Amino acid sequence: MAESTASAAAEPIIGPLAERDLPEAGRILRLAFGTFIGVPDPTTFWTDRDYVYGRWRAPHVAALGATLDGRLIGSNFATNWGSVGFFGPLSVRPDLWQRGIAKQLLGAAMERFEDWGTRHVGLFTFAQSAKHVALYQKFGFYARFLTAIMAAPASRAEAGPPWRRFGALGDGERGQALDASRALTDRLYPGLDLRDEIRTVTARDLGDTVLIDDGNRLAGFAVCHWGPRSEAGAGNCFIKFAAVGDSPSAEAHYHHLLDACEALAVTNGMTNLLAGANMARHEAYRQLVARGFRTAVQGVAMHRDNDAGYCRPGVYVIDDWR
Repeated sequence: MAESTASAAAEPIIGPLAERDLPEAGRILRLAFGTFIGVPDPTTFWTDRDYVYGRWRAPHVAALGATLDGRLIGSNFATNWGSVGFFGPLSVRPDLWQRGIAKQLLGAAMERFEDWGTRHVGLFTFAQSAKHVALYQKFGFYARFLTAIMAAPASRAEAGPPWRRFGALGDGERGQALDASRALTDRLYPGLDLRDEIRTVTARDLGDTVLIDDGNRLAGFAVCHWGPRSEAGAGNCFIKFAAVGDSPSAEAHYHHLLDACEALAVTNGMTNLLAGANMARHEAYRQLVARGFRTAVQGVAMHRDNDAGYCRPGVYVIDDWR
């Protein structure tokens, strides 16, 4: 009894997530989200995908852990996309909910954003959960537009105009493509930078990045995961981030980019294409609906200081901040 009382009174220690704790971090994440969603056996939830190992190894992600009496009890991940950042998935062992541990893990993530000088910070959470929204409001986040996690069958291997795969490029071409991606996103939101995301996906063999061109200029790109070792899940190709440049041809380039993503999925044996659409970018969302994408999960994006960022009409971007 004394040991139990001491544990109840002890404060968790928040720090970098240790490599030895990665299996337990994955187990707690599945248990926490499965319990909240209400699946019959939470331990089997999301066993076909990974949100822990890939992010822990990424140079642009801060992996945070909470330990109590030397045992991991929760984790959080803060992602750096240049001037833009988001955190999650944030998970705590269900028997320790209501202890303020999530708040401490969130506070640690906010410190990382301050260290990085991140200007636009956001998150994806459950739209129906007043508790989640209230927690994040305490840190200055405002609930804004719904974000739809959408899916469509992948069946067409032909992508129309030519497209390229970042993983198939030589070192010199890769450098040029990375610089071009940075220039493209900077025009959509100053400082937005996906170069480390692109590098990580290729280096960790999580998927690949699709590149489409307009003449000699990069017109758009899409960072894609596929399969159970990634964030996509078995049989899925997941567009983690995609963008086309701000131009009069943006809508046409967006269609071309989605065609290329579908072709990439089919080429790699994936049967479904997944994409997250923030409804503030209503043209991008409506085009997905028109192509046959249907919403599987619906959440809400929350932005610090209610800053719109690049979630505005006329911007053709796909992401969901999970």
